[in-house]
Amino acid sequence: MNMSEKVLAGLAAGVLLMGCVTTTTTTGGAHPDADKGDAADLNYELGARYYRNGNYELARDRLLGSIELNPNNAIAYTTLALTYEQLENLRLATEAYEKAVRVDPRNHEVQNAYAVFLCREGRYDQARKHFDRAISVPNNDKAQVTMTNAGVCMAQKPDLELAEKYFREALDLKSTYGEALLQMSVLKFSTQDFLSSRAFLQRYLSSNVPTAGVLYLGVRIEQQLGDERARAEYANQILRDFPQSPEARNILESG
Repeated sequence: MNMSEKVLAGLAAGVLLMGCVTTTTTTGGAHPDADKGDAADLNYELGARYYRNGNYELARDRLLGSIELNPNNAIAYTTLALTYEQLENLRLATEAYEKAVRVDPRNHEVQNAYAVFLCREGRYDQARKHFDRAISVPNNDKAQVTMTNAGVCMAQKPDLELAEKYFREALDLKSTYGEALLQMSVLKFSTQDFLSSRAFLQRYLSSNVPTAGVLYLGVRIEQQLGDERARAEYANQILRDFPQSPEARNILESG
């Protein structure tokens, strides 16, 4: 794996969202039995809490109980799918995601979560369909996030032209969106357009607190452009702010 591929793997892949595990339940409609509905909500909330705490078997049991009481909660199916992923049962995870999108096909969070799963499984064309469905939902007030996820997925395919299209659409929607700016920098680095990569990284850094990985991208960009002063500034910031990071070790080892 060359350096540009490592940058893509280290930065881009991390942007894809895990999914939508919320603290309150989202139902498909009023339940005819209030007590039964309350029990479904309680089981869902407990299942989501167990999931967040890493107690996946308990999460599974509570979520299955919630769905049995209320089979119209798409978020419960999605959280169950995420739980099955952690339990390494991809067949049941797929079934849960598919049920989620059938129950509430206009839920952009559900569509996005399924698309992320499909992308992780290498099913890129199917993932794109669900990303596009999520983007097209009128009440998706975070469409720039979905667009960026779609771009990262297409970059992994790889289809860099399509990835750039999604990133630019995200920036058209919100020009200061940090993740899209960072992904454009990563993409331009991978295509050896280092001046553009620098420009997008500078836009990102103007309004975002950097990680060691982001700063190391700056090191690599300036190294490619031959600007030793700028490279040293990035390197010194990593050594100062992230002295225990793998990036700091790389800088020390490379001199």
